[in-house]
Amino acid sequence: MERLEELGLIKEEVQRGPDPLATERQHAKGKLTARERIDLLLDEGTFTEVEPLRRHRATGFGLEAKRPYTDGVITGWGTVHGRTVFLYAHDFRIFGGALGEAHAAKIHKIMDMALAAGAPLVSLNDGAGARIQEGVSALAGYGGIFLRNTKASGVIPQISVMLGPCAGGAAYSPALTDFVFMVRGIAQMFITGPDVVRSVTGEEITQDGLGGADTHSAVSGVAHVAYDDVRACMEDVRHLLSLLPSNNRDLPPAAPVTDPVDRPTDRLLELVPDDPQRVYDIRTVIEEIVDDGDSFEVHPAWATNVVCALARMGGEVVGIVANQPASSAGVLDIDASEKAARFVQFCDAFNIPLVTLVDVPGFLPGVDQEHNGIIRRGAKLLYAYCNATVPRISLVLRKAYGGAYIVMDSRSIGTDLALAWPSNEIAVMGAEGAANVIFRREINAADDPDAVRQQKIKEYRVELMHPYYAAERGLVDDVIDPRQTRRIIIRSLAMLRNKHADLPSRKHGNPPQ
Repeated sequence: MERLEELGLIKEEVQRGPDPLATERQHAKGKLTARERIDLLLDEGTFTEVEPLRRHRATGFGLEAKRPYTDGVITGWGTVHGRTVFLYAHDFRIFGGALGEAHAAKIHKIMDMALAAGAPLVSLNDGAGARIQEGVSALAGYGGIFLRNTKASGVIPQISVMLGPCAGGAAYSPALTDFVFMVRGIAQMFITGPDVVRSVTGEEITQDGLGGADTHSAVSGVAHVAYDDVRACMEDVRHLLSLLPSNNRDLPPAAPVTDPVDRPTDRLLELVPDDPQRVYDIRTVIEEIVDDGDSFEVHPAWATNVVCALARMGGEVVGIVANQPASSAGVLDIDASEKAARFVQFCDAFNIPLVTLVDVPGFLPGVDQEHNGIIRRGAKLLYAYCNATVPRISLVLRKAYGGAYIVMDSRSIGTDLALAWPSNEIAVMGAEGAANVIFRREINAADDPDAVRQQKIKEYRVELMHPYYAAERGLVDDVIDPRQTRRIIIRSLAMLRNKHADLPSRKHGNPPQ
């Protein structure tokens, strides 16, 4: 009985934490404790902790006198919507969440368990980097985390939730995972903080300005979504997990169909103007064709000229990539190409079919784009689509010009089904530009150049840009009524559900960097 009482007291200390004042300080900053965050993420009462009694064995700098249980990180598993999820959560109340040898060993173990069990891994990050007092042992601990992040990539979903200041190695692990969530006001990520930046470059900047949630979600693209509070963030993490398979051997979880598969999409006729120069929001199109208008958008604030989202169609999860005419006319540029490429790769790794909605005037021209590598970085999207073996359907809504048309999962790079609306314009370039190139001499020599130009533009449209030109040549499988878009895509995905495609035998490809 004495031993049981002793165990009970120890477990109470583990749950309570070493210092009540530390909990108060955490709450005063507007931050929840690690255990409170875990409770928000997991189904109630399902958390099982691993190594709660672990303590460091380091000496020097006063460490031998301070050996709290958990060593500043809580690890274990539970369920989200009834499915197993592994996690680790930094406890900022203990050593500021800094990583030491024992701390790292706990994370290594839970990552290994997640990989062995074939279940997603979520990290709740609120750590101050390597524990300086433990020296190189702490740095080596980060190396073990990076190695496991990389081995788990494409095998189990990895989600990082940033809930405090994370610098150096604490920022690199999230960068290796599939999704990064950040909460405004409390979370920052940077390799070197404002003080180092100031001393080296003389630049003055705040922590949030350097690596806050809005900076990384809208400027750098490091974070996929930013939130105003932890509860909203955790709710979306749970929603995302409900759309993902547990591992790369499973299919995404299906859901009961509450939205009729044959529901007409007449509203698309109003949402998408026939005039290719008029803008519209592609999100409204996505909302119209997916189940119950519900989708989870990835990187909504970064590279906004392309939209990437997870949704369900007919109860099955799909990944949607779509040009956004409401932002920079939907052109492809460096950021949009990289954003879409990573999303395509993720969907392909986890057996999520791809639906591509095309309305693209081309790649963005400019010295800045060329000098910053639009060729190699745009090629990332091309590589991702060409390498993808999941079911793929593309639909041309309006414009599909030049190389951007090819890159957006055209028939020639392997899409399984290429569809188009009657409003499609598939061509090397727009009629105006084409006429100016082909008939330049004739137009310049004319008594009325403007009249001749308009005539030649019309001729080019009639000859090479009519809605059935690509279909007549087998580059589009069918031109469909927009009102039947949802029904046709869902039935096509059902036909492709058992698709099997093998890539050539190789160790791995060498994608453009």
